[in-house]
Amino acid sequence: MKSNFKFNKAFLPCAILSLVIILAGIAGIFVRGINFSIDFVPGLVQEVRIAPASMELTYSGSATVNVELDSTSLSLVISGAGADNETKKFTFGQNPTVELMASALSTVPGVSAKVLNSGSADSYGIFVNSMVTSRLSSVPYKLYVPSESTTSIDDVRAAVESLGVSVKELGTDVNKSFQVRAKLDKNSEETSQDIQEKIVKALQTKFGSDNVPVIRQDFVGANWSSSLLWRSILLSILTIFLIWLYATIRFHWDFALGAIIALLHDFLIMFTFIAWFQIEFSTTTLAAILTIFGYSINATVVILDRMRENIKLMQAKNFTEIVNKSLNDTLTRSIITTVTTMFASISLWVFTSGDIETFAIVLTIGLVSGCYSSIFISSGFINSVRRNWQSGEWANHIKPHTTKSKFEKE
Repeated sequence: MKSNFKFNKAFLPCAILSLVIILAGIAGIFVRGINFSIDFVPGLVQEVRIAPASMELTYSGSATVNVELDSTSLSLVISGAGADNETKKFTFGQNPTVELMASALSTVPGVSAKVLNSGSADSYGIFVNSMVTSRLSSVPYKLYVPSESTTSIDDVRAAVESLGVSVKELGTDVNKSFQVRAKLDKNSEETSQDIQEKIVKALQTKFGSDNVPVIRQDFVGANWSSSLLWRSILLSILTIFLIWLYATIRFHWDFALGAIIALLHDFLIMFTFIAWFQIEFSTTTLAAILTIFGYSINATVVILDRMRENIKLMQAKNFTEIVNKSLNDTLTRSIITTVTTMFASISLWVFTSGDIETFAIVLTIGLVSGCYSSIFISSGFINSVRRNWQSGEWANHIKPHTTKSKFEKE
């Protein structure tokens, strides 16, 4: 049995409710601000691994010896007084294990290579700590290889919790690493170097001083973060414009405008929750918002298609009756589609963490808002415009857009 709800009675109350929530969101932006991630503010990005050193190198000669590492070999660059300037290259192909590589390095006068663990590991996986100088001395220089780690992202987050940084897990199993992001407060005297040292020290305190190699570190400057923010805004505007253009061509201008109002409604509703609950706004959050744009316009187009069909079938009826009939016809589909999609988003919300969890939270909010706006906000706006057509001066000059097929014209 089909439903027969009078949706038009809820159009005005729903519009008022949405307006109140949106105004609360605007107030939230001024009161609490937006929790921008490192993607949009200056800061530091470090990629670290939690792994014990596999080999250590020391040098006891008078020359200067530096370590260089690339994808196929490990080289020792020898220079300085009392030495021939030369580069000794040791390829991974000729020295396929850590143990064989250590033996080869030890053939260089003054260089001592000692295997600490994982001697049978593939030498192609050797990596170094980017925060340590590459010059060899009597102080051991550590080399690492990927190893199975039981360290979880929760362990890493617990170690740096007091520093107010975000942590994301990269890779899996032996290739697992952790990306640590720290914002740089422009009002603070703390430099990026200070933040680097605090992060590494906190991790070393938790996991051991020789077990935290830094694979990569980048500093995101103010110009880059500002540029990314503006490009994200332009991308969102362009997306909305293209959706409006598509809806205008396929339907009528009031249908297209109703669809865009629903999209803007969803965008503002999501930002209300982002502001008040301080959800981190990152490129992942932006991806969730753009995903909701696509989902919401799809749900709206289904309703608009049914409205267009019912305009042809119910020409003698009041437009409000046409809207109610169309919404009742598509109600089951709208709810089932939303609920089944939410099964996935809520599962991600509950069982994941980090950026995926943030994506799932924003997606879930957007799914609810998208279904609601397609039924009450977009349809309410279109119904209001068409009622003005029927009762006002527009009715004498503008006719509702209906597209007839070749067969209907004949």
